[in-house]
Amino acid sequence: MGEAKQVKLYGFSLSPYCTLVHLALKLKGVAYEYVEEDLTNKSATLLQLNPVHQKVPVLVVDGKPVAESRVILEYIDETWAEPSFLPSDPYSRARVRFWVDFFYQRMVPPSYAIIRSQGEELEKATKEFIEVLRILEKGIMEDFPRKKGPFIHGSSPGLLDIIVGAGNPGTKAIEEVADVKLFTEEMTPQLYSYVHAFLSLDLVKNTVVPYDQVLEAIKERRMMALSSSKE
Repeated sequence: MGEAKQVKLYGFSLSPYCTLVHLALKLKGVAYEYVEEDLTNKSATLLQLNPVHQKVPVLVVDGKPVAESRVILEYIDETWAEPSFLPSDPYSRARVRFWVDFFYQRMVPPSYAIIRSQGEELEKATKEFIEVLRILEKGIMEDFPRKKGPFIHGSSPGLLDIIVGAGNPGTKAIEEVADVKLFTEEMTPQLYSYVHAFLSLDLVKNTVVPYDQVLEAIKERRMMALSSSKE
């Protein structure tokens, strides 16, 4: 594909899915315009660009919209070749996609469950999160044996680094709000090392949502969920 003339991202500042897209674009060195959406009063433009799901993020390249964060990330990687977010061989790329899907399907639900639960339900959701995290670490270590460099695929961050690493501030906030331990060096040392390396990059530090804002958002979400459960 030729060089894009215009790139615009429609998002919401506190959305971790939008953060993924910000990170991908910046790691590729892509210049883009950002449009902040009010999710309580979505713009007509957003609804036109994403009429099916009507949500952010939406990436528009030369007037063509692409929706859903996973789809957007792969689109970015295919549109701007360097640095590549995926391994060169087809099988390894398939394994990356498998673990990305695993993260979305198996890591995200217990995270939400922890936010909205307490007592035995909280204990159950916490246990599930930790078990799934250990499966993820084991799978990554088996499919991508440690190479030279601090990231999952070696010397530069790839798709899994972006997705797993970008979610860490939210995990830390959930730990603090729900008073649980989810992700420590002792539990999953290799995965912890990968995430630490990714979050140590200056570009990432300057892109992820400040922790205090993430914390306040998680606190509010938990308070609303627990209040609703009492009604």
